[in-house]
Amino acid sequence: MTHKPLGSIITPWGLCLTGTALVGLLACGRDAVPEEPPVCGPSPRQAKVTGYLQCGPTLDFTPVNRYQGEFADAVAREDAVVLIGGSCTGTLIQASSGPVVLTAGHCVGLGDRPLVVFNHEEEPDGPDLVTEGTVIEQSLQPDYALLRLDVVPDVVPIPLTLEPSDRLAIIQHPRGRPKVIAEGRFAGACNQLVYYSDLDTLVGSSGAGVLNRQGHLLGVHTDGDCNENGRGTNRGWTAEVIVEASEYLQDIDLIGR
Repeated sequence: MTHKPLGSIITPWGLCLTGTALVGLLACGRDAVPEEPPVCGPSPRQAKVTGYLQCGPTLDFTPVNRYQGEFADAVAREDAVVLIGGSCTGTLIQASSGPVVLTAGHCVGLGDRPLVVFNHEEEPDGPDLVTEGTVIEQSLQPDYALLRLDVVPDVVPIPLTLEPSDRLAIIQHPRGRPKVIAEGRFAGACNQLVYYSDLDTLVGSSGAGVLNRQGHLLGVHTDGDCNENGRGTNRGWTAEVIVEASEYLQDIDLIGR
């Protein structure tokens, strides 16, 4: 595959990605709608979840095996989403050096050996699959970690991407519960972070993949700043900045590069 130099494709993550005029106003413009502060100001650079409330008046989680919405391609890949140590979420990702689990760096420490559980779901199509993994990379800025599994089950890993869509989804284990999906609006990407609104997350959702409509992983959820009134946004670090920081992941592991 021919490699393009960094910054040659939308680079996007340092600038604000634009889709519709509304997204541009909300995410990147100085004249943002007053009731929604712009997301593309100075990066908060915080390494742990900063909010614990749902995003909006209702908690819009759907068990993955009951979901019938617009993210059919994402849900088709849900087998790759795991529960880590009973307290965080992760995703088995596609990598040229071999599949690894990607999660948030504040969930684990370098060298840790957490339990990793596949198929922890309501109405599962099989038993929980439990293995252990070793944390081979861990960082707080960007906030990510990679786990090499002792045993990799017969699961198709999810590819990383640079390509957002107007709506995003997160398949997650909120509070360690069985796997659910939530969806919301892409609100912008800048300062190495991707922002999304009206997309519910809770404690335990940290480390979950932020997925585009194709089910590819655009970022890793790390922080919640939305509230029960629906104001604010949640955010995570982009797959692009994680690949740039990682020794294990390679440039060719990103779709769109």
